[in-house]
Formats: sequence, structure tokens, C-alpha cells
Amino acid sequence: MTSLVRRRYLDWLRGIAVVIMIEAHTLDAWTRPADRELRVFGWSLIFGGFGAPLFLFLAGVAVALSTSAKVARGASTHAASAAVRRRGWEVFGLAYLFRLQAYVLGGFSSLRSLLKVDILNVMGPSIVAAATLWGATPSFLSRISAFGTVTVVIAMVTPVVREMRILDPLPDPIEAYLRPVPGLTNFTLFPWAGFVFAGTAVGLFIDRASDEVLERKLMPRLAAGGALIAAAGYAASYLPPIYERSNFWTSSPTFFFLRAGILTLAIGAAYAWERSRAGGGWSPMVQLGRTSLFIYWIHIELVYGLIAEPIKRKLPFGWAIAAFVIFTVAMLGVSIAKTRLVERWKGRDR
Repeated sequence: MTSLVRRRYLDWLRGIAVVIMIEAHTLDAWTRPADRELRVFGWSLIFGGFGAPLFLFLAGVAVALSTSAKVARGASTHAASAAVRRRGWEVFGLAYLFRLQAYVLGGFSSLRSLLKVDILNVMGPSIVAAATLWGATPSFLSRISAFGTVTVVIAMVTPVVREMRILDPLPDPIEAYLRPVPGLTNFTLFPWAGFVFAGTAVGLFIDRASDEVLERKLMPRLAAGGALIAAAGYAASYLPPIYERSNFWTSSPTFFFLRAGILTLAIGAAYAWERSRAGGGWSPMVQLGRTSLFIYWIHIELVYGLIAEPIKRKLPFGWAIAAFVIFTVAMLGVSIAKTRLVERWKGRDR
């Protein structure tokens, strides 16, 4: 999903998300147990934890840019919203296709694994909901208000949803979309969907900056606003809790807003970085960003699957870092090969 003029800095930032994702998965899968107690390993997990919210946040930005681009090309608000909703359902379908692939390649080990809720399971319905809300609100101000409100509500009710006894009778595969269920949950709609709505709110501001001058003026304000949100979230984490039960690293609204602020700040930083590279040119991060779904799709099996069995949880942390770097370079090579193959295929059809 793109705007009328593709914004390279968003592709660059998506490439950063790819690298963070690979870092999180390779170090988790390949670091030996003895080194998992190291402080540096703990910091690597915290850093790696920013990959998923960044992907979801950028998916939300794309909702705002894509719907607006379709309207600019002559589509009605309803048609634009419907088109992006279809894309959301496609992502949701891909989530189950991905699980089916993992089930087959894993030797048909567990039917239950087909129902596991992963990032694509959350991203797809969240895109559908965001596109629906975009279509139901008629103006910039009403959309900003709606997306801001939904973001805050999702963050604030997450600890409550985690403790709601009314959800206990739900079948595990459904409950897993709302709160963690052992063996079925990597992500839940609460709070992860909130990053998509937060990203859409930011995307509305980016879309409204209709030319280069306005966009250049917007970015420092976005960065400052993101820094303020992050600082407020961090400061609020030291206040007395308002929930009976809440975990800072998983369900706390303060950690959600800390991350949302950093992600907003990252938009401004990515813009500044790309602008400093006068003339643009080829960028490995832009390359990875433009093939992010493809890299996600293939790298999981390579990191966690049977092919990596000889090094699973067997590498010292230093060696795991080296393996992460080598693997990332390999994924960049695969990304380039995929892009060239697609370009040749399209050229042959002309």
C-alpha cells in the first residue's frame, strides 16, 4: 500500500523493522541457554521487541496513505475503504497459509499450531477495522479524533481484557485473539491492534502534508510529538498503578505509549536520514523494506525450522550475533534476487 508518490523513508524504516525482526528471531532461536542470562541478551530482546510494533505501526500509516491515494485517483470513499479492507483480509488469509506451510514443513506435528495467532493474524483484521473506521469518518479532524480515541481505548483496556472472566468460556482459538492462551498466542488484538490505529493517525498527518515543503515542516513536529508521548509513557510508569494486575512489558498502557512515541519519533528520524542522502540511490534498507512480507515469510522457517536444527540454542551469544549478521546479508541477497526476478518477469510480459 503506497501513496501517490512513494515515500522512501517509510520503506527505509520498514527495512529497519526487517533487520530488528531478524535480530529478534535469530538470537532467540540460536543463543545457547547459558548465555540467555546475560544482560546483553536481555537488552537484545528489548531491542528486538520493537520490530513487531513497527511493522504494525507502518501498516497503519499505509492504511491512511493508500485510502487517500485511491480517492485522489477518482475512487469514492466507500470504494477506497473497501479496497484496503480487501487487502486486510488478504493478509489475514496469508496468516493461515503461512501456518499451513509451517505445519507441512514441520512434519505435520501439531494441528493446533494451525490456529496459532501471530502478527499477520492481528495485522489483517486491524487493517480491516482501520479502513472501516477511515471510511466511516468524513473529515481529517473526525478521523484524527476517531483513531486517537480507539488507540487510547485499546491501550487502556488491555489489562482489563486480560482479567475478564467473561472470556473464559470462549474456545481457545477465539480467546487467543483477545488475550494470551498458552501454546496459541504470539500476539493478541489487545494491545497490538492499537499500533495499527496509532500508525493510521500518524499517516493522516503525513497524507495531509501534500507537498515536499509541508512534509518537511511536519517531520520535526512528528518527532517532537513522538518524543513527548514516549517521555509521558516512561514517566507514567513510575506512578502508582491504576490496575489490580498489569505487566509493564506485556499489557501496560505506559509501555504501549512509550513504544508508540518512539515509533512516531522514528518516522521523523527516517525522513531526516533519507533527506540527508541527497539524490537517494540504492539502499539496502529500502530494498529490505520493499520486500518485507517476502522476507518475513521465508526467514521464519529458516530460523526456527529443521534446517537450523544444528545450531538451535547452541551458539554462544557472540557467535549468535555473527550468525545474525551473516543471515541478514543472506536475506538481503534473496531480496535482491526476488526483485530482479519479478522485474524480468514483468519485462517479459510487455
